[in-house]
Amino acid sequence: MNIIACIKQVPDTETVIKIDSSGRDIETQGIKYVVNLYDEYAVEEAVRIKEKNAGSTVTVLSIGPARTKDALKTCLAMGADKAIHLCDDAFLNGDAHLIANVLAAAIRTLPYDLILVGKQAIDDDNAQVGPALSILLDLPFVSIINKLEINAESKKAQAQRDIEGGVEVIESALPAVFSCQKGLNEPRYPSLKDIMMAKKKEIKEIKAPDISLNVDELKGLSCTRVVKMEYPPKRKEGVRLEGDVNDVVQKLLHLLREEARIL
Repeated sequence: MNIIACIKQVPDTETVIKIDSSGRDIETQGIKYVVNLYDEYAVEEAVRIKEKNAGSTVTVLSIGPARTKDALKTCLAMGADKAIHLCDDAFLNGDAHLIANVLAAAIRTLPYDLILVGKQAIDDDNAQVGPALSILLDLPFVSIINKLEINAESKKAQAQRDIEGGVEVIESALPAVFSCQKGLNEPRYPSLKDIMMAKKKEIKEIKAPDISLNVDELKGLSCTRVVKMEYPPKRKEGVRLEGDVNDVVQKLLHLLREEARIL
């Protein structure tokens, strides 16, 4: 099987985010970047499927600046066989529509039986690339799965996802696109040996002309733009109640009833 995993490099969740001087982006200096959490589930699942099906290959794709290679190397260390870095300046700073179009153009040049993506990126939380990618490639799409079984011989897949009050089981022909979430698996930590071996694997760089994309046309693919970024409002200081227990209870009831209006 030919398995493709699409990943994104995002700021570490422990990073302190600061808005830059433009007011439309974040300060990138000093930020630690990592593979998007949900994309790790996609890569891990791809590698597990490869391990169960002899002769399979896993290819990871990512769009981004030069530092994106670090994320691709992490995926190679996890067990991916090939990595493709879509590194044209025309691909940067676009929205989900542009990203999906670029990924789709690259995937069309590759053999594929299965495409895995994270359910969303933890930096912008749009959750739009997966479904857009399936539409552009005219493939079935199953979102937020937490179990996936592949029958390589029959080219069919069975996925599960949680719904309110139960579990939904979905069967699909392959190729198809699946978005992955927490609970699907537990991503592995690459060993030192795996990390060293990953350094020897090639990361193929692809520009717009390599996948028949016109740079001028790409400029019009973004349907949204960031107008302004703002910090969330600061929380009000809490109220500290002191004194006799009965008095405190009465004060609390008054505050909940008259100010918070939740009683």
